[in-house]
Amino acid sequence: MTTPTGTAELRELVLPVHANHHDTLFAGQGLQLMAKAAFLAARGLAQQEVVMASVTSVDFLSPVAVGYQLTLRGWVSRIGRSSMTVCVSGIADKPGIPAEEVLKGVFEMVAVDATGRPAPINRSYLDKETA
Repeated sequence: MTTPTGTAELRELVLPVHANHHDTLFAGQGLQLMAKAAFLAARGLAQQEVVMASVTSVDFLSPVAVGYQLTLRGWVSRIGRSSMTVCVSGIADKPGIPAEEVLKGVFEMVAVDATGRPAPINRSYLDKETA
């Protein structure tokens, strides 16, 4: 199964090493995983290197206990000249327990050239995908 261009999905098992003193996902770890999903979605769409410019919003909706699987889904919701807006949603589940949205955020990513400067996103292959 292939993931559509401009989307990414990754899964992580929440282990004690990811937890805070309440045995739930440490917010810094959650933010790191969300940033990774945003990066993968943006780089997949741009087909070039990207960097994070800003985090527009992050919401921690519910705690995620050790032992839960966290599925992060990122998708590009806006494409500019060299920038992209990437939305990320985190769903937690465990066998026998219904899945629940626990994280969400919006990230601004920028395509860059070899020197790290903003670079235009090549849209030619995007037009071919939608044709």
